[in-house]
Amino acid sequence: MTARGAASLPLHHRDLLPILLVPAVALAALPLVGSFSTWVTLTLAGLAMGMIIFIIASGLTLVFGLMDVLNFGHGAFISIGAYAAATLVPALAGFLHADSLFYNLVALLALIALAMVVTGLLGYAFERVIIMPVYGQHLKQILVTVGGLIVAEQIIVAIFGPVQIALTLPTAFRGALVFGDVAIERYRLIAVVIGLLIFAVMLLVLNRTRIGLLIRAGVENGEMVEALGYHIRRLFVGVFMAGSALAGLGGVMWGFYREILTPAMGMDVMVLVFIVVVIGGLGSVGGCFIGALLVAVVANYTGFLAPKLALVSNILLMALILLWRSRGLYPVTKR
Repeated sequence: MTARGAASLPLHHRDLLPILLVPAVALAALPLVGSFSTWVTLTLAGLAMGMIIFIIASGLTLVFGLMDVLNFGHGAFISIGAYAAATLVPALAGFLHADSLFYNLVALLALIALAMVVTGLLGYAFERVIIMPVYGQHLKQILVTVGGLIVAEQIIVAIFGPVQIALTLPTAFRGALVFGDVAIERYRLIAVVIGLLIFAVMLLVLNRTRIGLLIRAGVENGEMVEALGYHIRRLFVGVFMAGSALAGLGGVMWGFYREILTPAMGMDVMVLVFIVVVIGGLGSVGGCFIGALLVAVVANYTGFLAPKLALVSNILLMALILLWRSRGLYPVTKR
C-alpha cells in the first residue's frame, strides 16, 4: 500500500471525554468537600460502590443491548444470589470467622460460585419460560418481568421470612487501613479489586474471543449474524444466563457491602442499575463501567454536601448526560 493510499484510510479516534468525567467530578468535588482525608474516603467509597453496581449492571446492559429485552426482573437475581449465598454461610462459618485473609477469600469465592450457579440456572429457566414468548414486545416484557420480580420477592419472603438477615463481613475484611488521616475500609478495597477483575475478563472475552465477536456483532446487527449461519437465539440464552449470574455475584457483594439482606434488596437497586445502563449506552460494557463509577461518586459527594438532593442526584446526572449525548456515553446500538 502506498503512503498516499494509507493516508486516505479513515483514522479511528478514541473518544476519551467520557473517561475523563470521573476524575473531573472528583477534582471538582475536592474544594467543595474541603477536607482532603474526607474527600479521599468519599471517593474510595464511591469507587467501591460503583464497582459493585457495575457488576450488577454489566449483565443487564448486554441483555438490553443484544436482546432488546427490558428485563425489570433482573433485580430478582440480585436478591436470589444474595440469599443463596446466605444459605451456605453456616457451613463456612469456620472459614468466614478465621483470622486469615486466605480462608476468608476462599469462603467468599465459594459463596460467589454458589450464587452464580443458582442464578445462572434460574436465568436459563426465566428466559425460556418468561422472556422467550415476549421478544420484540416491550410493554409485555415490562409487565411480565416486573411480575417475575414481585413473585421472586414473595417466594423469598415465604422461605426466609420478611425480616432482615445479617450478613457479617469475614474477619479479615472488617475494619480499615489507616494512612495518616485517611481511613480506607478493607472490604471496599476488595470490592474494587473484584470489580476490576470482572471488567477485565469481560473486555477480554468480548474483544479477544470468537464468542465475544459474535456478541458484539449481534448487538450491532443480529439479523446479519443469523444470516451467516450462527444461532443467535442460542447466543441470547447464553448471554442471559451470564447476565443473571453476574447479578447473583453482585447480590453477594452488595449484601456484604450493606451487611444485611432484605427480600426487596434487588428491587431497591434496580432504578440505580437502569440509570447506569442508560448513561453508559445500551450494550456498552465500557460505558456501563464509567457510568457506574460516575453515578456512585456523584451520589457520595451529593450525600455529603447536600443530603436532601442525594435521592435525585442520579436522575439529574442522567438528564445532563442525555442532554449531552442522547444515546449515552458509549452507545453500541441505535435503539
